[in-house]
Amino acid sequence: MAETKTYREALREAMVHELDRDENVVLMGEDIGVYGGTHLITDGLYDEYGPKRVMDVPISENGFTGAAVGMAMMGMRPVVEMMTWNFSFLAADQIIQNAAKVRYFSGGQVEVPLVIRGPNGGGVQLSAQHTHSLESFYGHFPGLKVVAPVTPNDVKGMMLTAIRDPNPVIFLEAGALYGTKGEVEDGDNAVPFGKARIAREGSDVTLIAYGRQVNLCLRAADTLAEDGFEAEVIDLRSLRPFDEETIVESVEKTHRAVAVQEQWRWFGVASEVAAIIQDRAFDSLDAPIERVSGAEVPGPYARNLELMAFPSEKQVTNAARRVLYEEEK
Repeated sequence: MAETKTYREALREAMVHELDRDENVVLMGEDIGVYGGTHLITDGLYDEYGPKRVMDVPISENGFTGAAVGMAMMGMRPVVEMMTWNFSFLAADQIIQNAAKVRYFSGGQVEVPLVIRGPNGGGVQLSAQHTHSLESFYGHFPGLKVVAPVTPNDVKGMMLTAIRDPNPVIFLEAGALYGTKGEVEDGDNAVPFGKARIAREGSDVTLIAYGRQVNLCLRAADTLAEDGFEAEVIDLRSLRPFDEETIVESVEKTHRAVAVQEQWRWFGVASEVAAIIQDRAFDSLDAPIERVSGAEVPGPYARNLELMAFPSEKQVTNAARRVLYEEEK
């Protein structure tokens, strides 16, 4: 059975499921308790579970993230909310130097079952200091798992998997999509990490994205279909571990690829996608790989400038037309 729910409701449902299933699961974050969370993800949970399971913490990302790392090492399963992922820079030392490395340092004797979650990227007019896309930053470090679900069903299923994982998980939510709706499976619908989702099947060109850019690619695919081109859209959803096989199989079928990311072009996920295709599917390519990325500027506040700074449907369709050797429109 499935029911239509918002991205926000699906995320909350997953955390409630795990709070009920495992007494070691606790939620931590700024204003997530009495206030219900800046994004209302945890609304009502403080009254239901109390202050020992839903913890309001001081405004000190380095402090409460360090505490969560220690709690995880001792057998608890903290789920830490970053009000926005940009604030995690303040806790980067705890995340990268401790959470990511303790299991390795201890020879596997000490696990760190920690989830750090919150809105990632732009699209909601929060200006330059609140619109970073940090997937390549955290994806660079062994020891961290990094996921970026886009559908309500995946955000629920991947949060269930994240909380149960013995490793620290960087859970990047599409903050601009909290209010969007989709079908969500009832009960325990855990979605495994390391497996991409084919969001739309096609035969002429492969569009590869993650997070909210998947929806952009789906709209671009609709536009291309009007001209007779069927685009296959791949939702990576898991960035570390990464599903190379689905990408390679798709490119071997379509012979053309466009990688789309919201973050800046340099040193991004799209570059890794292009490198994998080059390494493993070069002989199948009939055109150079295209990359579509955000503009190389700090995120603007003004809405018209913000729209210009992030990938657009037109940029994606034009990139697809270039690999199809069609005229841009």
